[in-house]
Amino acid sequence: MVLARVAENMSLTRVAGPLSPTAPATVNYVIDGPPHKLLMHPFPRRVRAEFAGRTVLDTRRGVLLHETALLPRLYVPEVDLDATAFVPTDHTTHCPFKGDATYRSLTVGDRTVENALWAYPDPKPEASWLAGYASLDWDAADAWFDEDEQVYAHLTDPFTRVDIRPTSRHVQVLAGDVLVAESHTPLVLTETGLPARWYLDQDDVRVPITATDTHTRCPYKGEASYWTVELPDGSTLTDAAWSYPTPLPESSRIAGRISFLHADLHTLVDGEPA
Repeated sequence: MVLARVAENMSLTRVAGPLSPTAPATVNYVIDGPPHKLLMHPFPRRVRAEFAGRTVLDTRRGVLLHETALLPRLYVPEVDLDATAFVPTDHTTHCPFKGDATYRSLTVGDRTVENALWAYPDPKPEASWLAGYASLDWDAADAWFDEDEQVYAHLTDPFTRVDIRPTSRHVQVLAGDVLVAESHTPLVLTETGLPARWYLDQDDVRVPITATDTHTRCPYKGEASYWTVELPDGSTLTDAAWSYPTPLPESSRIAGRISFLHADLHTLVDGEPA
């Protein structure tokens, strides 16, 4: 089972980002605008989408639309779509901030994804720059490519970053009083808007762990494999640990290392709750 990990990270418009519903109070400025904000800017690289063995989207002029409380979404000029692969439908929706959306189904051969593409042909005046652009639902395509690299879950957000650093801090992972893992040489991974994650060597794990069929994909780190933690009393914590066996190059430091997160686990860093 492979799942796309939709990162709950901070961007301009999410969590505590400056355009989010819970923008930070520790600023010396006020943003004058509606509570629901839109920001569109160019995406700097070529993006392609494939469906049923065919390229249905190929753009060097894509833009990211940042919208309050939502992940950034790719919009592309209509001319960068394979028009023969999209069939208009009667479906419409209304957005109070963008206007009325029209929809098209994605059809190639005997495969169809209903209402996979939407556009605002006559957007509201305050979002007039959306005219001539359309957005393809990420899950509708079989594969997406950022330049020539296949990407998963969503395009990376230029306002999100991942940093990985070695540290000598003392990390302990516990299930009640049971020591699950312990390290004095972990790696700490910080991802914008998320708590720090601690990655330990497999030799640092003190209890048996068993691989599961669960896999997730992160656009910043790659594909993760999961383990169930087996405790001495015979109980198990399913998918409580994960690792990136072959992470993306920019996250290569965590290759093979293990991190833990589960409701029945708690992590101490230098003796304090993480």
